[in-house]
Parts: sequence; C-alpha cells; structure tokens
Amino acid sequence: MEVAPPSSARASKIRAVVRVASGNFLEMYDFMVFGYYAPSIARAFFPARDEFASLMLSLMTFGAGFLMRPLGAVLLGAYIDHHGRRRGLIVTLALMAVGTLSIALVPGYEALGLAAPLLVVAGRLLQGFSAGAELGGVSVYLSEIASPGNRGFYVSWQSASQQVAVVFAASLGVALNRLLSPGQMASWGWRVPLLVGCAIVPVLFVIRRSLPETDEFRARPRRTAPAEIFRSLLANLGLVALGVMAVTMTTVSFYTITAYTPTYGREVLRLSSGESLAVTLCVGFSNLFWLPVMGAASDRIGRS
Repeated sequence: MEVAPPSSARASKIRAVVRVASGNFLEMYDFMVFGYYAPSIARAFFPARDEFASLMLSLMTFGAGFLMRPLGAVLLGAYIDHHGRRRGLIVTLALMAVGTLSIALVPGYEALGLAAPLLVVAGRLLQGFSAGAELGGVSVYLSEIASPGNRGFYVSWQSASQQVAVVFAASLGVALNRLLSPGQMASWGWRVPLLVGCAIVPVLFVIRRSLPETDEFRARPRRTAPAEIFRSLLANLGLVALGVMAVTMTTVSFYTITAYTPTYGREVLRLSSGESLAVTLCVGFSNLFWLPVMGAASDRIGRS
C-alpha cells in the first residue's frame, strides 16, 4: 500500500522546522563542546600548579556563559519581538559563530599569557549572550508556525535539535579519540570540534536566511517597542521568577548528564575520553527519542 505524499503545506512546514532547528543545533553544539573538552581547555588556557584548580577555572568559564543568558534573553529577545523572528535568529547565529571562533583560534596561555584566558572568557560570554535568545526565539518561531493542535510537538524539536547536537558532538569526539593519540587530543585535537562548528556556519547562514517570517508576526498591527517589552517584564517579574524556578531542575539535570558527563567520566571514574563520550552519545539518543513523543503527548492532553 502506497503512502500518500505529504501536502505542499505540510512539506513547507517540515522544511521550516528543519531550517530553524538546524541553527539551534549549531548554537547548542558550540555551547556544549566547551564542556566536553574542559580538561584540555584548562591545560591550554588556565595552567596552575594544582590540576584541580586549573579544571575548576575551566568549568567556571563554562558556567560564565550562563550568566549572560538572561541578559541575552532580555536584550536580544526584545530585538526579536521588534524586528522579527527571522532577523533575530540570524543575529543569534552570527554572535555564536564569533564567540566559538574566538575560542577555537586563540593561542594558549604560553603564547599570549593572561590575554589568552581573558579572550576565552569573552568568547564564552558572547556564546551565552547568543544562546539566551536563541532557545526562546526558536521556540517562539516553531509555536507560531505550528498547525492547530500540534504546538507541543512542533516546539519539542527545539529541544530535540539540542540532542542532535549532543549526539553529533559525542560521535565526533569518539572518532577523534580513535584517530588521535591522547597527547594529540590534549595538544590540539580538542580544537577540531570547535573548528567543525565554525566550518558549518556558512551553510547554516544560507539555510536560516531562507526562513520566511512567521504569518503571526507579519499579521501584527504594530511592532512592540523594546521599552514596552522591558516594562512588561518588570510588571510580571514575579511570574518570570516562578518560571525560572520551574525550569531550573530540568536545566541543571540536562547539563549535568550531557556537558559534565565526559569530564566526570575521565576525572572521577577514570574512563577513557572515548568511553566517556560514548556514554554521552547514548544519553543524547535516549533524549532525542523521547522529546517529540512527549511533545505529541502534551498536545493530546491539551485537546482532551
């Protein structure tokens, strides 16, 4: 029995989901690769007599990106609401690319001294600033193009694209650990995943530039001014705080089992880098399978 081909409208929706999620994939790939190679980054940019102190400085730099995410959400979110979803998502992609490139190409502490870790921290802050608006911007875009009754399923692909990033980054790490010696990985191999992320930026720019603006945004009678958005944020600060608390446990759990697992496996469990990344790969596949299922389930509950 032949399956009927999807309608033109449905095919257009699928292409839009793939295009917007592909940029989100890169954002999360670049954001998380830093955590995967934290020990190597520690040796390159944060040398110290105590190896533990060096690793903590590297992980603190990883965490610094989270400090900028609320600021990015507010400022870039206001830009997205005023200028459009498509333009805002192009800006976030550009900022993430610059931040990642600065980390990938900066010489180590031995070459630049104190300037090296400062540039890495600056790149990490820029990554966090971009990611703060990327996740919300993608979710809003997907919710606005969703077909009636399927909003949960559509928006679930924002999180699913993050798991694709986890799987891709972990797979690349496993391959690199098979091809390169531990000394090569510690010396320069850890830069390869960052450079791969930079290399696919031009492709994703082309993809994201082809995104149409959402009908819902175009139908607005007027554009919301940034000042209005900030006033609304302040007026609903209590509700915003409750929302932050609601997602805190999910966010902490997600980054613990994805970004920190490779470091924990190497430094505490004494697994090889390849074995640690293989565990992360399995976690990413597991999450990728369940997220769309849960999104569709939420739609069914909402319709019942």
